[in-house]
Amino acid sequence: MPAPCSQEREWRALGTLNTAAIFRAEHQFTETQVTLLSDPHSARVLWRLRAEFVVFFVIAPGIIAVALPPERMFSALFASMAVGLWLLHITAGFQWRDLLDGLHRVSWRFVGLFSIATTVISCAVILSLRPDAFLILVRTQPELLVMILLLYPVLSALPQELVFRPLFFRRYDAVLPRRLWTRITLNAALFSWVHLMYWHWVVLAMTFSGGLAFAYAYEARRNFPEAVVLHAIAGNIVFALGLGLYFYSGNVARPY
Repeated sequence: MPAPCSQEREWRALGTLNTAAIFRAEHQFTETQVTLLSDPHSARVLWRLRAEFVVFFVIAPGIIAVALPPERMFSALFASMAVGLWLLHITAGFQWRDLLDGLHRVSWRFVGLFSIATTVISCAVILSLRPDAFLILVRTQPELLVMILLLYPVLSALPQELVFRPLFFRRYDAVLPRRLWTRITLNAALFSWVHLMYWHWVVLAMTFSGGLAFAYAYEARRNFPEAVVLHAIAGNIVFALGLGLYFYSGNVARPY
């Protein structure tokens, strides 16, 4: 396979739509990657996207987890979410209305199976590690639980999904791996990484496994509403069963 710079020159020299289609098929490039290769400033654009991607999804979450005091982590996280929404808004070709395209294609069977699996796993985890916290909000603060159940889908699940699914896969499509499950796994790993600030393996494991499901719904099934529904249900199950104690900044215990 020729080097990327040779591929770029070859494609430009041939310069037809049919050739572009053949080039994309042979090298498994996405539409966005082919578009960038046709841009005389493509190398600069790709490097900027790579740098932006690393800063936003790797460096910033690491700084929040390692350097900020727990009481300031959420304000920093919300600030980064706001930046992510702005980046999504200015992404070329992105339209907010497109996010509703899968609304009538949500697989409620998939949602149901995911909900059952999440409930069983969450029960097993909380009963194994902290049986005293099982259903703690149901037993001691039902009003707070109701508020969480109502607000979590809108104030937490939705903005997280906007940043980790459309922003991740649309804006940075050209710098992501080409294989579907490699892209999904990378997305889930970075979704887990951003939760490092809680410093607990339960949080990292659950956000990684949940991230696989959310990314699959968005990237493989092309259904953003389904990803939001899955995330909202997972979060509400976690808090209702008592696992929310691991997602509380007041319980953060850094290992240093």
